[in-house]
Amino acid sequence: MNVLITGNMGYVGPVVVRHLRRTMPDVRIYGYDKGFFGHCLTDAAVLPENDCDVQYFGDVRAFPDEILQQVDAVVMLAAISNDPMGASCEQVTDQINHLACADIARRAVACGVKRVVLASSCRMYGSAEGGARKETDALNPLTAYARSKVATEQALAALDPGNAILTSLRFSTACGMSPRLRLDLVLNDFVACALASGEITILSDGMPWRPLIDVEDMARSIEWALTRQADQGGQYVAVNVGAAEWNYQVRDLAEAVVRRVPGSRLSINADAPPDRRSYQVDFEKYRQIAPQHQPQVTLDQAIDRLKLGLERMHFSDANFRNSQFMRLKVLEAHIDGGRLTPDLNWTAQ
Repeated sequence: MNVLITGNMGYVGPVVVRHLRRTMPDVRIYGYDKGFFGHCLTDAAVLPENDCDVQYFGDVRAFPDEILQQVDAVVMLAAISNDPMGASCEQVTDQINHLACADIARRAVACGVKRVVLASSCRMYGSAEGGARKETDALNPLTAYARSKVATEQALAALDPGNAILTSLRFSTACGMSPRLRLDLVLNDFVACALASGEITILSDGMPWRPLIDVEDMARSIEWALTRQADQGGQYVAVNVGAAEWNYQVRDLAEAVVRRVPGSRLSINADAPPDRRSYQVDFEKYRQIAPQHQPQVTLDQAIDRLKLGLERMHFSDANFRNSQFMRLKVLEAHIDGGRLTPDLNWTAQ
């Protein structure tokens, strides 16, 4: 199988490529990335893209047909990938996360590609009371990022798949160690705070619910989407990816980190405005249709791996929220340095 992964040079991509190399040794992997975060390596002895057979550099908004003609499957990871970035670049977020992905999926099916996998998000549930959200429940996207995922899922669902199998993986909030670590994710941020300053400060009341998933388990679900049969959900399926035990309140996550990082402490800003992004998610459908690819990493394991990885890097930057560990800061630095235009195209240097 020849597999194309767009956005392979981000936080999740290197872990996915490494997992596919281990579990699908005959796969031929094509990477396609614009390279915004290529230099943001963390605890990596070699360039992660060495695990790809071919690495292309380019923009998903101008994706060439000839690559699609070489592959059997497309995994779409490329995205403006969190809420602050989406708020800063709302129009570009729609162009990349929605319009480009929908166009690639449509052309892939037309070219005879047999599998299309979208990295979607449980963020589309937004603010949800009354129990864990199922795939059939109403969506309430609160951000440009979440709205872009809803629109792309709608585009995939409307396609005539022909003989293709299409999968939208509604991922929980990502966490865990990666060769290109992000610290603008809730659990990763807490571990970094505990190590760098010894204190975790929650900028809310700590009560919002979040479902989480380790990047290793995200990779496991992508392997499932690349190999599943149509009777596992249908020719097109949108499915929540995670596990019931990974529904946590933010305060519980912080307390778990304090338990695993000796000498750290927790403070909660009781005066902070409430965070509307609160939701629990039901993962029963995924448990039923992907029984062999269920999440395996525990919360304590994810924390310990983050702690070990950061310690190997001699991490001690208490000001990390202004560093390249924050994806928005990287884009802003590229733009301020004249390397990127505001619509996120490389300039001629």
